[in-house]
Amino acid sequence: MATIALGAAAAYAQPGMGPAPVVAAKVAERTVTAAQTFVGTVMPSKLATIGSAVSGRVIEFPVEEGDRVESGEKLAQLLTETISLELASAEAELELRRQQLAELENGTRKEEIEQMRARMAAAKARGEFRRASLDRIESVYRTRGAVTEDDLQEARAAEVEARETYLDMKAQHELAVAGPRVEAIAQARAQVAFQQAVAEKLSDQIKKHTIISRFPGYVVKEHTEAGQWVNQGDPVAEVAAMDEVDVVVQVVEQSVPFIKVGGDVRVEIPALPDRVFVGKVQSVVPQADARSRTFPVKVRVQNEIGPSGPLIQAGMYARAALPVGRQQLALMVPKDAIVLGGPRPMVMIVAGATKQGDEGKIQPAPVELGVAQGEWIQVIGPVEPGALVVVQGNERLRPDAAVRLLGVKEDKPPEKIADRITGSN
Repeated sequence: MATIALGAAAAYAQPGMGPAPVVAAKVAERTVTAAQTFVGTVMPSKLATIGSAVSGRVIEFPVEEGDRVESGEKLAQLLTETISLELASAEAELELRRQQLAELENGTRKEEIEQMRARMAAAKARGEFRRASLDRIESVYRTRGAVTEDDLQEARAAEVEARETYLDMKAQHELAVAGPRVEAIAQARAQVAFQQAVAEKLSDQIKKHTIISRFPGYVVKEHTEAGQWVNQGDPVAEVAAMDEVDVVVQVVEQSVPFIKVGGDVRVEIPALPDRVFVGKVQSVVPQADARSRTFPVKVRVQNEIGPSGPLIQAGMYARAALPVGRQQLALMVPKDAIVLGGPRPMVMIVAGATKQGDEGKIQPAPVELGVAQGEWIQVIGPVEPGALVVVQGNERLRPDAAVRLLGVKEDKPPEKIADRITGSN
């Protein structure tokens, strides 16, 4: 929407400069639902008191009331030195157990198997030697009696020892070839999973020591400062989402059945007299006030965020034109045709021109605004269907200014109108 002061000189209309180039649109006649204006209050689309998930001392509080914060941005930082040391220890233990598991999963190395095979072969050779030595001693003992009973028993013991050593080496070789037991690998995996859970728990606790905003918005209240101790659940800051705002109006019960979620609503905010916004019905709360018999209706409006903050502020007084009557014919113009800033809204009618390239003169027409339908707004006043109204280039026009049509925008059916909430030239 454009904003002008009708008495101001127009750069486009200065003598000797020729007709001002403009783009126009035809006034359309459409069937709309009659509207009724309800008063309401602007509220943030989201309002949350962000609390601390853990207890600790605040060492950093980088925000102040009025600051904008993005989703995930830090609101406060709690002291984490002790828990950080615990996490480092847990992660080191986790790495140890992962390496132990990897050692089991990789199995026995070739070099170790070869070592076991060599020891088994040596034990076998030693056993064969002890067997042969025992045979000789037994033969001498039986035939000549040249050895004592003790010598015989000692030879037999050495042979048994050598045989058992061979069997032990053989079993070790077979174990090396077979590799670790499945049960041992499963136990090692369980130990890794347990230690990983410990590390993740500590890491999550550290994350909880950093208190963040869960959505973009503005800090509207502080509840702590750096150096203060906060307990689990204590509030830290209050954040309001203002990129979109809700205009909450109270609607009498007779009008509620006419209101449809998703319907377009014209919204005026007296604190912003040069702006008219188009929002959509977000919800109709199905719980009436027992005394007034009115139902809260939320109208969602796209806000405008500038260097100094949101244009629409929470708590502002607002008026919403809700469609709650019967169907009727109405004259509609694109919202960009509405000129604000004077005592009344106006449209700039192009007289004497009908198509692209034609020249005409400006005839301002004061109007009243009605219901919204997508990008189009109902106008009530001295306007005729099919008349051309300026939608681009109307910022600096004055009565009787000469203009030339650069183009004429075609009317589109309501179901094809782009779903753009609000805006201005």
